[in-house]
Amino acid sequence: MKVDLTKWHHCEVDKKQFSALIKKSDWSGFKHMIIFFGSLFFFGYLAFLTWGTWWSVLFFLIYGNIYCTCDAIWHETGHKTAFKSKFWNEFFYQIASYMNNFEPVRWRWSHFKHHGHTASTKDPHDFEIVISKPTDVLYFFSFFIPLANVFYLHKSLQFETLQHSLGITTNVLRECVPEREINKCRASARIHVSIWIISAGASLYFNSWLPLLYIVLPVFYGNTLRVAFGLTQHSGLQENIKDHRYSTRTVILNPIFSFLYWHMEYHIEHHMFPTVPSYNLPKLHAMIKDQTPPAKKGLWGAYSEIIPAIIKQSKDPNYKISLSVPN
Repeated sequence: MKVDLTKWHHCEVDKKQFSALIKKSDWSGFKHMIIFFGSLFFFGYLAFLTWGTWWSVLFFLIYGNIYCTCDAIWHETGHKTAFKSKFWNEFFYQIASYMNNFEPVRWRWSHFKHHGHTASTKDPHDFEIVISKPTDVLYFFSFFIPLANVFYLHKSLQFETLQHSLGITTNVLRECVPEREINKCRASARIHVSIWIISAGASLYFNSWLPLLYIVLPVFYGNTLRVAFGLTQHSGLQENIKDHRYSTRTVILNPIFSFLYWHMEYHIEHHMFPTVPSYNLPKLHAMIKDQTPPAKKGLWGAYSEIIPAIIKQSKDPNYKISLSVPN
């Protein structure tokens, strides 16, 4: 059977089972938040207790990497599937947006476009794939090194947030955010910048790095896991094809990584059925896995495919990973 790649493809699922999968749960959302923020506060407290020793460096690295995996909280609450309650989805969306350095209005609309035009390099453009297809191999590997992103501030989301706070209209603001929402975007960007300034002021006042280390700098020194998870989603895969099996990757992670990523490693399933809460994606995967490419086993399995593809794309930008996709 020939697949029509000009129309969105959806795997076949049992309607009754699918109806059960899309049900949301406040308890599932709160359970994740309690464990996540409990772990964050625990390692943050250990970093404080050991401040001035090398143990503090270790605990801050753990704290920072847990902190940055709030990307999954931002994502799930942005889809309004983390909780049944709209209030709690929005409450944690705002918190995770700051922690993830994602200005909440811009990213709500750009993520909406990401789902409607996944891996589109044309007009409309999928702004979320830009970071996952660098042609500079050195730049790609720098994503994983703590503090290396300091050297690319001109390409950073912090720089974009600063631009929006100053009233500058960037390409993503122009192409993704409706005119009626632009002032909201600039206002929330100013709130984020204000938090940076207040944190810096607190560090100066108390003559301590701690306010900055806890509130502003984790996205610089703790970015490794977030990048390692996020770049598995679409790196090296096809573009401008309306079948998520060609443009998106599912990876099977260990239980700790799967918790931190909130099951977003089942990314084909999420893109194909975005109304399914992430905690039900493993069940959805079991239902449709015979209709999708084989899932990669762990980060090693994913990057054994991604890294050679990135190296080849640095020489030939048109190179794409060849997949075995069931018809």
